[in-house]
Amino acid sequence: MAAKKPADYDELDRMRHSAAHLLAAAIMRMFPDAKLGVGPVIENGFYYDMQLPRPLTTDDFKALEKTIAALKAENLDFRREEMPLDDAIAFFKERGQDFKVDLLTDLKKHGTTNLKDEEAQDLGDAATASLYWTGDFVDLCRGPHVERSGQVGAIKLKSVSGAFWRGKAENAQLQRVYGWAFATQEELDAHLKMLEEAEKRDHRRIGKEQGLFTFSDLVGPGLPLWTPRGTLLRELLNDYVWELRKVHGYQKVAIPHITKKELYETSGHWAKYAEDLFKIETRDKHLFAMKPMNCPHHTQIFAAEPKSYRQMPVRYCETTMVYRDEQTGELSGLSRVLSITQDDAHVFCRMGQVREEAEKIWDIISKFYGTFGFELSVRLSRRDPNHPEKYLGAPEDWEKAEASLREIVEARVKDWADGPGEAAFYGPKIDFMAKDSIGRVWQVATIQLDFNQPRSFGLEYTNEKGEKEPVLMIHCAIMGAIERFMSVMIEHTGGLFPTWLAPEQLALLPVAERHLEPAAKLRDRFVAEGLRAWLDASDESVGKKVRGAEKMRIPYGLVLGDKEVPESGEWSDDTKLAVRVRGSKDAVEMTLGELVARVKEETASRKLAP
Repeated sequence: MAAKKPADYDELDRMRHSAAHLLAAAIMRMFPDAKLGVGPVIENGFYYDMQLPRPLTTDDFKALEKTIAALKAENLDFRREEMPLDDAIAFFKERGQDFKVDLLTDLKKHGTTNLKDEEAQDLGDAATASLYWTGDFVDLCRGPHVERSGQVGAIKLKSVSGAFWRGKAENAQLQRVYGWAFATQEELDAHLKMLEEAEKRDHRRIGKEQGLFTFSDLVGPGLPLWTPRGTLLRELLNDYVWELRKVHGYQKVAIPHITKKELYETSGHWAKYAEDLFKIETRDKHLFAMKPMNCPHHTQIFAAEPKSYRQMPVRYCETTMVYRDEQTGELSGLSRVLSITQDDAHVFCRMGQVREEAEKIWDIISKFYGTFGFELSVRLSRRDPNHPEKYLGAPEDWEKAEASLREIVEARVKDWADGPGEAAFYGPKIDFMAKDSIGRVWQVATIQLDFNQPRSFGLEYTNEKGEKEPVLMIHCAIMGAIERFMSVMIEHTGGLFPTWLAPEQLALLPVAERHLEPAAKLRDRFVAEGLRAWLDASDESVGKKVRGAEKMRIPYGLVLGDKEVPESGEWSDDTKLAVRVRGSKDAVEMTLGELVARVKEETASRKLAP
């Protein structure tokens, strides 16, 4: 979970940052020899890294929360003090705060170059350090904070996990304590209630119950294995994206999973993400990488033959896996994995074609997420003007690219968020945020404008005058990572997949062995109609079969006993069935023909739910 930058803090963020200090103050009262790391603001709260003499327990959380409440009641001032850098180093060295000394020493040697956002937020500039006092507690911090501890709202400590100092495995192992913080107790209670619902919808639990995916210690963490049911889900989703793309002239391409180092050196990815790559050395001592993204490969397909303005734009798409060397502690179910399946696409176009192409992509995104009932919002992700060194390209090119995307956003929506510092290193982008059924917001699809990679690879086309002109490139992923999208979608639906997406649309539940043969004939009838029907041929009781189908969240269930099976054992469109519709306690009577038509219509229209 990314830390927020102090420059972006609003009133609630200031309160949450102050809450992190109260936690650190409480820790120092419980463990006077504790060594403190950093404590940034994150979504819905904060965390603080610390080195302690022993692991924290749930009982410790209760004691810490009691101390935090006492500190709030004292209504202590948050008092700022500026100190020369050398004095600050000596000050924290005397207090045994080795991690603060490490940050300050790095700042003195290199400025903020080597510092992450959550580390730099604790510092001033290369000449001075900023400290904040809260009673007798002092921390290295440049703020901002609330004025007094009594202004800190409702706090609840969430969890503790391991973290390496400054994210490097060779450094000290710390404990990272997470906490929630809200302006009022009512807001905190509402958030906790939402989290209870989220736990019921956890995609890892639902995925296991429905047999969608699994993980193996022998294969490795972060490498999901997909069962037939889960694979069907993936393919249905990907087919839908392709259906939406092909009407706009996209063409499928395919690329290998490895590449020479030089490809990513040319694109700029090697300098930026070398530590995140899986690397392979061949017998001939050549260095290859498992591809972490597809765009550089696609540029080479475009460059393989000369292009005329008559051929522009060129639209490639491909669903393929990429690989990124994430730290093990950051892996989480399908949300964060090492093998990432991208429904990737790249449009090579002229400057005058950018708006039309982006509008088409926007239409695809709206249609796709609307099918699932997601409410979308938009963020224009720009470069951080205070850190131009993080981005490729000239400032004037960035200004032109950002202006073109802003024009598109303003034409499509009234309310949108500005995101300075959220751009990709090669260009600005439009990010789409989806609100799920329990109010959580997820970043999902993107439209990214790239003028740097085409230039790095010398991509060009011949214009109407016979002159060579540079190409622009639009990156567009609809689901983004299929794994991550599925984690969001599973939790959004609670595993109640709409009929068109459900791995099994109908469950056939014969009461006794004599009903197996006619049930199999009915299954074959459904399959012949293009429907997905599952026959429970186990010798379990019918009650257990019904509960099993409900657990699998199959949209329609048919209990097949003496009353339901025709005497002839043959099924016709007029045969009456007692159909258990998912979510309904009582069976509904309909004919076989009516049921087939209903399932077909829900599949064709992609209705949200039966």
